[in-house]
Amino acid sequence: MNHLVEIALGIGLAAATGFRVFIPLLLVGLAARFEVLTLTDGFAWLGSTPALVILGTACLLELAGYYLPWVDNLLDTIATPAAIVAGVLVSAAVLSDFAPELRWTLAVIAGGGAAGLIQGSTVAARQASSLATLGIGNFVLATAEALLSFFVTVLAILLPLFLLLLLGAFLLWRVHRRLRVAA
Repeated sequence: MNHLVEIALGIGLAAATGFRVFIPLLLVGLAARFEVLTLTDGFAWLGSTPALVILGTACLLELAGYYLPWVDNLLDTIATPAAIVAGVLVSAAVLSDFAPELRWTLAVIAGGGAAGLIQGSTVAARQASSLATLGIGNFVLATAEALLSFFVTVLAILLPLFLLLLLGAFLLWRVHRRLRVAA
């Protein structure tokens, strides 16, 4: 795999962990299990049966928790550091053509950064929704975030460069919007 594709894949998967921690990990494990995705040495365990069972269970619990008013805000306090760690790990898992020092540096900066950026945005959206709707509207956000996590993961696995372009366009739009509001 070429370096740019691996970096795009890592950033895309990490961004998906910012929406939901366990959906991308489960899908990466399944992709590895069915040989759609090759993982870096030391991460093959993601495709093992015990890992898939644990990730599937964690995924269901995470999804259910975000549908409970106020529990979703509590989960955000746990999910923020967890998403960053998951973003680093999933990035490192797919950066197989890099020396370990560079792999982990890229994983921490790009993977952790992408996951943290997305997770921070979802926390802000959930807080705004909680204040505006007293938590009633958060189920819409929970559904959107779960779907985004799923589709971003699938897109990252199948079309990583396209996803990187989409993420770049989204970031430019956000920066432009903030600059316009500030002016």
